[in-house]
Amino acid sequence: MNNMHAIEKIMARAAGEPQVKAGEIVTVKVDFAEVNDLYLQTIYSFREMGGTRVWDPEKICFVFDHYAPAPTIRSAQIHKEMREFVREQGLTHHFDINTGVCHQVMPEAGIVRPGMILVATDSHTTTHGAFGAFGTGVGATDMATILISGEMWMRVPEVMKIEINGVLPQGTLAKDVILHVMGQLGASAAVYKAIEFCGTYVEGLGVSDRMVLCNMAVEMGAKTAFMVPNEAVLSYVSQRYGTDFKVPVTDDDFEYPVSHVFDVNGLSPQLAVPHRVDHVMPIDQVEEVPVHQAFIGSCTGGRLEDIAVAADLLRGKKIHPDCRLVLIPASSEVFLEANRKGYIEDLMRAGATISTPGCGPCLGAHEGVIAEGEVCISATNRNFPGRMGSTGGAIYLGSPAVAAVSALMGKLTDPRKHWGGESA
Repeated sequence: MNNMHAIEKIMARAAGEPQVKAGEIVTVKVDFAEVNDLYLQTIYSFREMGGTRVWDPEKICFVFDHYAPAPTIRSAQIHKEMREFVREQGLTHHFDINTGVCHQVMPEAGIVRPGMILVATDSHTTTHGAFGAFGTGVGATDMATILISGEMWMRVPEVMKIEINGVLPQGTLAKDVILHVMGQLGASAAVYKAIEFCGTYVEGLGVSDRMVLCNMAVEMGAKTAFMVPNEAVLSYVSQRYGTDFKVPVTDDDFEYPVSHVFDVNGLSPQLAVPHRVDHVMPIDQVEEVPVHQAFIGSCTGGRLEDIAVAADLLRGKKIHPDCRLVLIPASSEVFLEANRKGYIEDLMRAGATISTPGCGPCLGAHEGVIAEGEVCISATNRNFPGRMGSTGGAIYLGSPAVAAVSALMGKLTDPRKHWGGESA
């Protein structure tokens, strides 16, 4: 196998082929499939296609995260029917309303490993590129065929290299980096491409920050994302999954058709301003906008490190009386650890509202939607009109640090002016 990228090697293995190249259509065997609670149609399609038994009950899970706990009778019915399917099929893995966001709970549960193909009914499945996996999202009908056969067809994506070098200044976080990249390249820069993130900045990142970058690759249209696993990732995976995996390696003579290089030395905190993820500005160009709600959570910004940053910035202080701060840990494991470290108490004393792990307001479902005319600063991934509630609301995307200090001041604020304490 010469002149192949690691992503192509993952696909070649799964397709049973010695070699694949960009543009080819291949049928791959899926290593794991996940269905979230937006996609009851998957079960209906499974039945309509004549499905009776899933292809492998150890390689499929359902995750209740978008409606956790159920905010409506309809969502309660979805959960009921999905639980019945899980029991009927004898699935090994099931994550109910007490667990958290799919992209957080699957790695925690030891499901994700380098070199695997992970398919889920969620566009942000690109997150798992942080672990050297091929993660991608599919719709209900495609997922139904996967549940039956364990296979799916895909076009081998062209690989775009995004090299990020440098050291961030204090107060600027991984979320600022990916917002900056998106602002420079645009929301359609990587349509049906794979993005490999590399460079000195990426090499030094821990698991959480790597997940942030790969998570938002889909906002540039990417089919999947990839990072070469570093020691932090390998340690995380070996502790939770084990060591029975092979890290795919890109051939030295592989030529990237598209490459971009970024230097993050001196990068300031960034904001995606309404209503586009790629309409990005340095925070000093948009400061002083009044904020009604700040949200820290989701598969982008709800990990322990994010909560630690918010706690450090707000410890011993009170959020602005005209602003709400909603914080939702990405998983019950994160929630427990944040509680053990005292972050939850610090944030509650500062005036934060803490909700059960899940997606909640990120998709405008519950636990903190916004009204017409309200402004929300969010550590999530999308700011389209109506994404978090009323189409008459406005969403700014920023880091957990920006969200925390903006809640403190009641307006969009540069966190570097309030930086202090030690983060995790």
